[in-house]
Amino acid sequence: MKFVKDILRGIAIGIANIIPGVSGGTMMVSMGIYDEVICAVTGVFKHFKESVRTLLPYAIGMGIGIVGLSFVIGYLFAEYPLQTAMLFIGLIFGGLPLIFPKVAGKKPRIAEIVVFVAFFGLIIWMQFWGEGNSQVLAVEPKTMVTLFFVGALAAATMVIPGVSGSMMLMSLGYYTPIIDHINAFVIALVTLDFGTVWYCMGILMPFGIGVLLGIFLIAKLVEHLLKQHERMTYFAILGLVTASPIAVLAGMNLGTVSIAAIIAGVAMFGVGMTIAWILGK
Repeated sequence: MKFVKDILRGIAIGIANIIPGVSGGTMMVSMGIYDEVICAVTGVFKHFKESVRTLLPYAIGMGIGIVGLSFVIGYLFAEYPLQTAMLFIGLIFGGLPLIFPKVAGKKPRIAEIVVFVAFFGLIIWMQFWGEGNSQVLAVEPKTMVTLFFVGALAAATMVIPGVSGSMMLMSLGYYTPIIDHINAFVIALVTLDFGTVWYCMGILMPFGIGVLLGIFLIAKLVEHLLKQHERMTYFAILGLVTASPIAVLAGMNLGTVSIAAIIAGVAMFGVGMTIAWILGK
């Protein structure tokens, strides 16, 4: 049962990572698995079997969420932007009760309040980043090296709660090309178009290797901060997470919002809260 639940958690993380403004790290915090995942990633060389056992269901779920549901989520955000955004905001707020005990127990110090405000402000500031020009990708050494470093940078932001890796890719101009190549890879695989499969792999593999390296390095940093400055680190995480709903709504093209859409959005917020509560148990 836990294996299936962890796959579902992984699906939520995977979907979050492909949506600009939504953070996979925030989803991990909301579901109460952030520390567990960070420790499993950083301990993969020392405790290989235990780390693989922990990470495998999350990895399976993330693969399903990123590859299998990227079409669906794209459609939902295009056709029902407010309702879909409110679902993810519900997921975020539903996880806040898991964070509060980490900073409760004594009055916040000035430094902790400053850290909270600074990281809250960081997320707001990032909303002023414009979308970069979409890059044209080709399977050549220069592009592959660039994709490796872009993947590492995006992955680092994916792990940090409240910071959207997709938003980073969008700012750099690589979001649309990467998503397009993922979708093209899936279609080519289904239709047995192996020429396109190999071409897409030439683009996605260096990016994917960069993602893995970025996740490992930033996880090492977060693990160190949690061990040495746990309370301060959680104030930073709380600032990132509480600002995330603003980032989600700022990244959406809501258009004209009807009363029915608002009512449905409130309902989806409740659904998101409920899902976060169930997955966080």
